[in-house]
Amino acid sequence: MSDYQMGVIESRFADIIWENEPLSSAELCKKSEELLKWKKSTTYTVLKRLCEKGIFKNEGGVVGSLISREDFYSVRSERFVEEAFGGSLPAFLAAFTKRKNLTAQEVEQLRRIVRDYNEIG
Repeated sequence: MSDYQMGVIESRFADIIWENEPLSSAELCKKSEELLKWKKSTTYTVLKRLCEKGIFKNEGGVVGSLISREDFYSVRSERFVEEAFGGSLPAFLAAFTKRKNLTAQEVEQLRRIVRDYNEIG
């Protein structure tokens, strides 16, 4: 869990792994060629980089994740709110909703999240 940073292309590559894991490195190369138009060497280079970041593993030619997609984006979101809004979720929501109106469904989902949180804590 060292460096949870990925660019857009790395994120698309990561989605291929998360959606198909576990998969062989050969299968990953085929999917990367088909979906991203990558050569085998590019696939292995990016995979190695993401393995070094502690996001994926390649053991015995089988590729899988060390962290789920949900956990990855959860950590990224927490860091963003911490860095950009001093850790204040209300400040983030205020900034987010200043330019984007929430739908009634989104408001209800947020209410449900808060209600469920209150019931747990």
